[in-house]
Amino acid sequence: MTSEEIQAFNAKKNIKNDLVQISFRSRPSLKGLFLNTKDSEELQRKNLWRIVSELHLPSYMESGDENFSRIFNGVDITRMEVIKP
Repeated sequence: MTSEEIQAFNAKKNIKNDLVQISFRSRPSLKGLFLNTKDSEELQRKNLWRIVSELHLPSYMESGDENFSRIFNGVDITRMEVIKP
């Protein structure tokens, strides 16, 4: 997906704190949370996205530490869907 497609999805779905099922071309899909951090604009220009996986979400929510996230390339993302709580 392009950076614009991912930004439009995030804006349209307003997924500030919602989990998203993210499918990739070359890796297993994951459930995660897109982060909006101080380097988000720079990463988005390069179509890179900081995502906290469901596995690390409790630790991230407790500490707010960005180190629980990983950076993924938007080109590898094929599909996204908001997971209803």
